[in-house]
Amino acid sequence: MAKILIVLFIAFAFEAFGVITLKQGINVIGARYTERQTAGVATWKNVLTLVGNWFTNKNVLLGLLLETIFFILLQYLLGQRDVSFVWPLTAVSFVMTTLAAQFILHERVDAVRWGGVTLIVLGAILISYGEHNKEKPVPPAPNLSDRPAAP
Repeated sequence: MAKILIVLFIAFAFEAFGVITLKQGINVIGARYTERQTAGVATWKNVLTLVGNWFTNKNVLLGLLLETIFFILLQYLLGQRDVSFVWPLTAVSFVMTTLAAQFILHERVDAVRWGGVTLIVLGAILISYGEHNKEKPVPPAPNLSDRPAAP
């Protein structure tokens, strides 16, 4: 269980920094889009440029890479545990992402938002407790009668 929690923590760190990095890239791209729109650039040309900016902005590309690593780690976790255990626990990443938004992006996170994050964490704790109390399946005994006879 400790290994799963360590991988979860690492995955959540990739996810949090991926989201923050994507946000930084989108802020730059969005500002340029608005500047072009104000300058009278045709909408179709502005949208095409916006799409091109997504594929050339270093923060967007880095954010996508970090999110991809998170997704790969998530696939590993899903291979190790039940979906009903792993998927709800991904909600705990809200804590790391909210902290990153507050300290890296300097977003104002009020008590109501932290209350929501707390409720999410409490739900994840309940799910984790359910996994801890879950009865472990006993592997079936090998059936020796299915083996071919020795020559």
